[in-house]
Amino acid sequence: MARRRHQKPKPFKEGAFWWMLCWQDEFVNGTRIRKRKRVKLAPVKMPFREVQKVADEFLNPLNLGLITHGSATNFSDYVNNTYLTHNLPLLSSTTQERYGYVIRKHLLPAFGKMCLRDLTPMAVQNFCTHLPPELSYESKDKIRDVLSSILVSAKRYGLLVSNPVEGVRLPPSRRGNRIKPYVTPQQFNALVELIPEPYASMVYVAVYTGLRVSELIALRWQDVGYNTITIDERYCRGDWGCPKSSASNATIAVNKGVISRIHRLKTLTIELRSGGNGAMRTVQVVRSSGPEDLVFQSLLQGKPMRDNNILTRHLKPAGRKLGIPFVNWRCLRTSHATWLKLAGADIKDAQAQMRRSRASTTLNIYQQFVPESQRLVVEKLSALCESGAVN
Repeated sequence: MARRRHQKPKPFKEGAFWWMLCWQDEFVNGTRIRKRKRVKLAPVKMPFREVQKVADEFLNPLNLGLITHGSATNFSDYVNNTYLTHNLPLLSSTTQERYGYVIRKHLLPAFGKMCLRDLTPMAVQNFCTHLPPELSYESKDKIRDVLSSILVSAKRYGLLVSNPVEGVRLPPSRRGNRIKPYVTPQQFNALVELIPEPYASMVYVAVYTGLRVSELIALRWQDVGYNTITIDERYCRGDWGCPKSSASNATIAVNKGVISRIHRLKTLTIELRSGGNGAMRTVQVVRSSGPEDLVFQSLLQGKPMRDNNILTRHLKPAGRKLGIPFVNWRCLRTSHATWLKLAGADIKDAQAQMRRSRASTTLNIYQQFVPESQRLVVEKLSALCESGAVN
């Protein structure tokens, strides 16, 4: 690291303001150079002693080494030459797409010409406060997360001393937490009847196990036990990887009826249209059932399925026919947690079954429904009011 130089230039008057000249590092074409900077301090009416205090506050971070030489790196150069090439490829393809969009749409236009040192907590807070109002709270939160990811990596590489996004707040959401919808067992039974195989069994396993769709697609025959399923892999639109968290990598209890339905897939055949002449041919739902083979295979090539295709072609249309257009893969997982609650499951058992790191996540996000006892109290109150007992 280059030797730190102590600076204490004398402020001077020019025009209607006090000014100061100081040295700051910059990176030009990958080379660090020192440039003389002209800094506006205060209006000329301010007393010299107060101006000197303002100057000291500006210079202290430089003199104390709280601003590193690397912080002179241009934000755009760092993102394009370091973050996008070294850090972003470590994320899943879908996350890369979303991060890339946020960087191009929001972060580079706002900070592209600034040095990393100029992204102070105040500058970042001002940016977050004035994000477009038409953006949802979730979108604003994602923008903040992407910016934090970039600056955390800069801190890790020694270009920043701290992450200025820490402690930055977002404007309050215009609505409270939305209730995650779920389907009742009766609705689900009708739903499955409208979906063809093997997708019906896929949806059936999803709601009775609580597996995420990425884990469902990656399920192999060796993961299916006598009355258990082991989750140790996931597949999402071209990317293979480990489950979402260490808690997600687990073995869960499964009803034997679910296991039987999974093995029934080996015996199923379906009719597919072949070629452009409209001829039909019979294909097996499971082309191969070796230990390493997938349980849910694409019908033509036996490759991993695409969750969005099943959602738009089968799950959503069936839901619309039944008047439950909100049904999706997340809804099935929420329904599993809610059914556990209805069945009287202990919160810790539900947490283990849902494979969440914290029980509060299972309780507050997934198990959302109005208890029957609460409904009875409201109905009794209405009956009491209608009888005239309450004035």
